[in-house]
Amino acid sequence: MSSSTHARQWPEHLDAVLAAGRHHRILLENQSVRVLETKIEPGETVPLHTHRWPAAHYFLATGDIVRRDETGAITFDSRVHGRSRGGSGSAGEAVWSPALGPHTLENVGSTLIHVISVEVKAEG
Repeated sequence: MSSSTHARQWPEHLDAVLAAGRHHRILLENQSVRVLETKIEPGETVPLHTHRWPAAHYFLATGDIVRRDETGAITFDSRVHGRSRGGSGSAGEAVWSPALGPHTLENVGSTLIHVISVEVKAEG
C-alpha cells in the first residue's frame, strides 16, 4: 500500500495534528515529510487520532503507555508487553512504525513522553 493510500484511509479530521493538536506540533512539513513533536504529560490521554503515514520516531523521553483503538479496547500496554513491542522505545532510541489507525494514547507513567517523528508522506 502506498503512502498516499494510507493518507486517504482514515478521515482527515482524525489526523494527529487536527484531532490531537494539543499533543502534536508540526516542526516541518513539505510534500515528502512531516516532522512532528509529540509531548504527553503523566496522566494525560491523547484524544482519538491517526498517524496517516509511516514514520521514524526518535524518543527524547518515554514512559509507560496504554494504546486503545476507536472502541476503547486496549491494543497495547507497555507495562505488560514492554515498550519495544508496541512501537515505543527508550529515550535515545529510534523505531519505525507503519501508519496507525484510530487510537488514543494514555501516559500511565510518571514521566513526560517526548517524541520527534518523521512521517514519510511521499515515496522516493
